[in-house]
Amino acid sequence: MQPTLLAAFFEFSHTAFSMSGAVLALLVISLLAAKNDVAQARGLDKIVALTNLCFAIPLAAFGAEHLSGAKFLMALVPSYMPWRLFWAYFVGFALIAASLSIGTKTQVRWSGLLFGIMMFLFVAMIHFPGAVTSGGRILWTIVIREMSFGGGGWVLAGIAMGGSRAPGKNLIAVGRVLIAIAAIFFGVQHFLHPLGLPGVPLEKQMPTWIPARPFIDYLTGAFLIVAGVCFLLARKTRMAATYLGAWIVLLVVVIYGPVLIGALADPSTAVKVEGLNYFADTLLFGGVILSLARAMTAIPGLQLRWPQHN
Repeated sequence: MQPTLLAAFFEFSHTAFSMSGAVLALLVISLLAAKNDVAQARGLDKIVALTNLCFAIPLAAFGAEHLSGAKFLMALVPSYMPWRLFWAYFVGFALIAASLSIGTKTQVRWSGLLFGIMMFLFVAMIHFPGAVTSGGRILWTIVIREMSFGGGGWVLAGIAMGGSRAPGKNLIAVGRVLIAIAAIFFGVQHFLHPLGLPGVPLEKQMPTWIPARPFIDYLTGAFLIVAGVCFLLARKTRMAATYLGAWIVLLVVVIYGPVLIGALADPSTAVKVEGLNYFADTLLFGGVILSLARAMTAIPGLQLRWPQHN
């Protein structure tokens, strides 16, 4: 490795350093909490056992970003809200608390529920008005993404509540529909824009060193649409969520991992933070999908009553 490249790695901005540290800390914490579940699982269920890890790591990264870049992020707080800097810090602390709760599987009924409410408030107060005003593809993608994140949080809360009775069962049902809508919408976007980074279809394109880029996007789009229909109809939900979630996690490791390393090696702070955000966004979406597989596994009542739907 060249000296200049080494220097780029160590010349971290405060925000990039905080986000990277939060990712590593929650990786260790969540792995320790999940080790027994992973050891007992078989096959692809080992990936499902990492659902909480896939949730906790991105929330920690986003929380660290809010705490270290609050003065910049306060501009996103609606102008009619008082104490805008306070809310930027508040969201940061809330995300860190939620990441620790979900990563350690402690009081997830509350952290998942409140995280979902926060995502829905973001949509109602920030993203949806912006999408209606501007009407751009990326803004609508963000609206759908945030709704799916909130739905995933409610699925985790529903699992923690037992799931077989209200309100847990209702939370899982709402989350399943929101995740289904996101999967179908994202799948269609992959066919319309087949060179973008796969998973959550935003602006960034796949690097040219990745072979068969259109094929990867088309395949991911097909997986998303088929799985989304399964989720929406509540048929083969566990199988579809397990395979799609495993595919998204594989993309995070194989594609987003190298992209993140390249971003962290870049001297630009903006590029570093962008790379961390893309990595965290896609990992969280993988956790959202896997939460449905967890829900179907964790609710025997649903399996006994509707075995054909799993």
